[in-house]
Amino acid sequence: MTSPTQVLKSVGPKLVPFFKTVAIYFVLFIPSETPSLFSMVIKCLPIISLIVFVLLHGMSLGDEYTFSRRILTGLVLSCLGDALLNWPQYFLHGMAAFGAAQIMYTAAFGFKPLNATLGAAIYTFGAIAAIILMPGLPGILVVAVPLYDILLMTMVWRATARVQFFEELWTWTKLCSCAGGIVFAISDTLIGFHYFHKPIPYAQALIMITYYAAQLGIALSVVDSKASYNKAQASALASKESTSSINSHMGHKIRRAIPLQ
Repeated sequence: MTSPTQVLKSVGPKLVPFFKTVAIYFVLFIPSETPSLFSMVIKCLPIISLIVFVLLHGMSLGDEYTFSRRILTGLVLSCLGDALLNWPQYFLHGMAAFGAAQIMYTAAFGFKPLNATLGAAIYTFGAIAAIILMPGLPGILVVAVPLYDILLMTMVWRATARVQFFEELWTWTKLCSCAGGIVFAISDTLIGFHYFHKPIPYAQALIMITYYAAQLGIALSVVDSKASYNKAQASALASKESTSSINSHMGHKIRRAIPLQ
């Protein structure tokens, strides 16, 4: 098992650009009321750094990188969403990009184990938030926000369902994606309540802190994705060979039991 120190030495240097670009964002802290190409670049740089981080952990068209490819696609779509949301008139377009990102994250996390009870609880939270926001939603957002809410809550459900403490099927990377999913929901909830319900003090800082933390957690989930895939494949192969051996042994016993004519 890889020790925390080894993990830190391996992962830490690759995250330096992310933390530096996040620091630059908060040092400059360009108000969202004054959008520009420069502010868009500054806002997108941390996510671009996470895209590079994922690529540094390997990428190919092989099955062992399916998880990483989906996370990478989600980050690229999120970066597009960040760029669009920099201008208020593209809010709906940005939401669509983030909705597609949630679909890719959900596809990466998968639907096993299902944990329907957890899903019901998370969807209930999302429904309550959507109902509260509904009176303040203008035009097409009356439809778009609940739809995005469903996509977001699905992603959160699948990110959290991966962690099974009592069955010892969890890893630190699964914990990271779990935390990332939850914090993503917090960030988007802050956006919804700030713009469509009641202004929140220090909203921009709170939204961006939680957003960057969420994307970091999700990006970290790729660190051991290839190893997890190989382990699962080896386990499946061993199980198949064991089943084949048992069937062969049983067949041999049956043949011996059949009397010759």
